[in-house]
Amino acid sequence: MKNLHINIAALFLTAIALTLCYYKVSKLGMPLLPTDSAEVWTVEAKISFRATGGPAKVQFYIPSNPPGYALLNEDFISSNYGLATEQDEVNRKALWAVRRAQGKQVLYYRVELAPSTRSAEPRMIPRPTYPKVPEYDEPVGAAVRGILEDARAHSADITSFTQALLQKINSPTPDENIAMLAKNAKDSVEGVREIVNILAGARIPSRIVYVLPLQDRIRHGQLEPWIEVFNDQEWIAFNPRNGQRGFDENVLVWRAGDSALVEVQGGKPPEVEFSIARHSRNQVALATGLATKARSPLVEFSLFALPVQAQNVYRVLLTLPLGALVVVVLRNIIGLRTFGTFMPILVALAFRETELMWGIILFSTLVAVGLMIRLYLERLKLLLVPRLAAVLTIVIILIALFSILSVRLNIERGLSIALFPVVIMAMTIERMSVIWEESGAKDAILRGTGSLFAASIGYLVMNNAYLVHLIFVFPELLLVVLSANLMLGRYTGYRLTELWRFRAMIREKEST
Repeated sequence: MKNLHINIAALFLTAIALTLCYYKVSKLGMPLLPTDSAEVWTVEAKISFRATGGPAKVQFYIPSNPPGYALLNEDFISSNYGLATEQDEVNRKALWAVRRAQGKQVLYYRVELAPSTRSAEPRMIPRPTYPKVPEYDEPVGAAVRGILEDARAHSADITSFTQALLQKINSPTPDENIAMLAKNAKDSVEGVREIVNILAGARIPSRIVYVLPLQDRIRHGQLEPWIEVFNDQEWIAFNPRNGQRGFDENVLVWRAGDSALVEVQGGKPPEVEFSIARHSRNQVALATGLATKARSPLVEFSLFALPVQAQNVYRVLLTLPLGALVVVVLRNIIGLRTFGTFMPILVALAFRETELMWGIILFSTLVAVGLMIRLYLERLKLLLVPRLAAVLTIVIILIALFSILSVRLNIERGLSIALFPVVIMAMTIERMSVIWEESGAKDAILRGTGSLFAASIGYLVMNNAYLVHLIFVFPELLLVVLSANLMLGRYTGYRLTELWRFRAMIREKEST
């Protein structure tokens, strides 16, 4: 019954931990690997115009929840201009205003974006009304009707109708109807407007969408017109140049509609240029920033909300349960004998600064010298507490002498011996001396070697970059460590060293 209770508790704790981890990875984008980095785009729009000397107002469309991307940071750079933003169902505007402006004026809008899973979300608003059939002039009307009849014959719904129409318009061998309409399209924008006008002849709601192709190190980028049609459920985007459905991977939707990108009052017509740059950012910092912006409680009440100094402390403290689990496995499953439970863990912490090989050398030297002095103190017949105080004093003196000697020999690693836990070292020397007297030198050396081996394994586990990353980003995994300790706490089977110890008995039993 008790085992069943522990098994259920361990399973429950593990389920909670794995559920939280899955949510952080799938919804918040937390990385499982410490080296993961994400692609971040920086887009800067430069608006320049010449003011006439009076009040000046500038209205500029800016991105609003673009599909496939999340806005990280926005900067509005201007001199002496007041700033306001407006949001409607479709677009967002930046509004600059100043009481008096003279000469050349330059305004900047800068935004950082990161890829997001929102690309799969449908674009449903606003729901448009069905357009009226335009009154086409002849012979344009006849050409439009011929194009629509041909597209209708090769389609089954609004989506396939639009694709068939765009493929026909972009055909390398256009017919006379397409050739006639192409004369009215002076540029790409006029061509997309003509497509919207043709779709209105079939009473299909459509609109122009301006997008910015994201390419690294672009200094004079411009918006490109795309088209969206409404299929009674959502807006579906099409590339008007090839009929491909859906936005390309590296395309930023800037605004929807055919109004002017920027309007200036109190100045001459403006010019707009886009600059684009791409760089990498740590995935943890990026996911944390996005989750904080979305006000996720798992981030607001997480270790990332602590000051950086406190975070660095917890990066070390959270690895202690891993070291303790290592000691549990080594003692309860393998049967390794050590001096105490937590002494190897604390020594492993000191190995983080000294590195493993130097740590083993310094630890062995310090314990050996301290043990010889402790055996001498045994002849003085001191009481327990004064003897422990004397051993502690001797350990500190030895550490100081090792540090001075390291400086004289230009051995920098020797200075890190001061990071060893002094009290634990004193208690280790004391206990090793007692066991030496009671059980002999062999048992004392075996325990000391076992402690050093456990500290080395603990160091390798606690200093593993992957495990440190996982336990800090997903501290709920400590519940899995707790579950393992609960399960190992009920283990009553043979240890591996006991199997080796009773190997002769096992062979005799097998032979009979």
